[in-house]
Amino acid sequence: MLKENLESVEEKIQEACKKSGRNREDVTLIAVSKTKPVETLQEAYDLGVRVFGENKVQELTEKYEVMPKDMKWHMIGHLQRNKVKYIVDKVTLIHSVDSLRLAETISREAEKKGVTVPILIEVNIAGEETKFGLSSKEEVISLTEQIAALPNLSVKGLMTVAPPVKDPEENRPFFREIRQLSVDITNKNIDNVSMEILSMGMTNDYTVAIEEGATMVRVGTGIFGARDYSKK
Repeated sequence: MLKENLESVEEKIQEACKKSGRNREDVTLIAVSKTKPVETLQEAYDLGVRVFGENKVQELTEKYEVMPKDMKWHMIGHLQRNKVKYIVDKVTLIHSVDSLRLAETISREAEKKGVTVPILIEVNIAGEETKFGLSSKEEVISLTEQIAALPNLSVKGLMTVAPPVKDPEENRPFFREIRQLSVDITNKNIDNVSMEILSMGMTNDYTVAIEEGATMVRVGTGIFGARDYSKK
């Protein structure tokens, strides 16, 4: 099933790239492996997947210890400041930075470990009360400018979780807005800030996200099937 799912997702990514005149290489597929056992991750790895996304620090660190070392781990869930020290030297990218205090903690812990951590600013584009992230353009730009001055951090772009919708087309305006916001920030020429990454689009709407400029899509259910939370 995993092989077929991956092939199907790959096909859809290629179609979306073609439709929007983009190169397939411009889009990174992140296999969201939260709640999935290492055996399933190993199966995906054997099929060529190298980029994995986790929501919880403990789960990420446990899997990191036992999985092949050439895997790239992305922290895509809400990150608590007291957990930062466990992952700064293990992750390729932190997607969910939504406050200066969190960024300062990442900067401090990264300095201790002698690493520079690439991060994304999390934008709550639809202003949903149940989600983390900044919801106004001014807040995003202001936070980006503040974080840019911190050592051992590098702002690489923006991340958003669009609302759950029946028709993915409903999220197109949100993805378009994020893309425009990234252009606005780029035009400010802030030191230590690039907007090369737009992490947006999940199982339900990643093709629309790609058409609107996503460079990373986070696909879990589309690859691994429905999650089993009963084991946690």
